[in-house]
Amino acid sequence: MSEKATFAAGCFWGVEDDFMREPGVISTRVGYTGGHTENPLYKEVCSDTTGHAEAVELEFDPQQVSYERLLDVFWQSHNPTTLNRQGPDIGSQYRSAIYFHTPQQEQSAMESKARCEASGRFQEPIVTEIVPATIFYPAEEYHQKYHQKHARHCGL
Repeated sequence: MSEKATFAAGCFWGVEDDFMREPGVISTRVGYTGGHTENPLYKEVCSDTTGHAEAVELEFDPQQVSYERLLDVFWQSHNPTTLNRQGPDIGSQYRSAIYFHTPQQEQSAMESKARCEASGRFQEPIVTEIVPATIFYPAEEYHQKYHQKHARHCGL
């Protein structure tokens, strides 16, 4: 039986790519979560007024990939020490967040964050939110698998 996982780590295009490459991830979709506006559109989310984060929702097979491995991918895919920013992208929609679907995911996320903090890998404090998953609104179709659709234009 498959499970869900949801992560926010900056612009969802690259984050989706990182998870799509992971064996055991059955499907991915990019979208918006953690906000207060129903059915937000990309332009609204980019206005930094809806409260949503750009996020990736995964369906994965826990027999093939553990949630802990997905957490490792998450920590490696972005800088979790920058508040509401990843690279040149600035705004709360680019925040670092783990949206847990079960108490076990919450515990694993908290333990994983503590290990990252203790490792000394990051010079600044980790600002990643660990919060319950809420409604996930899929992004517009042109955002789904964006780099696959536009590989020839992106140099991929």
